[in-house]
Amino acid sequence: EFFPYVITVCDETTAEKCPIFPGVTRRLHWSFPDPSKFTGTEDEKLIQTRLVRDDIEKKIREFIMSQSD
Repeated sequence: EFFPYVITVCDETTAEKCPIFPGVTRRLHWSFPDPSKFTGTEDEKLIQTRLVRDDIEKKIREFIMSQSD
């Protein structure tokens, strides 16, 4: 067993294309928007990308805290 958890972050529309990890004890799927699909100016896309980044960081912190209980 190499990894007790594998967390994928594909958005819901591409979740079926997420990689598969054989032998994984537990697979978690966290859906986040795909920044490559964002539209608007470069600044607007950057703002949206940063929001996704911040959401991922928040989710990771929540996950870590839930594992330390």
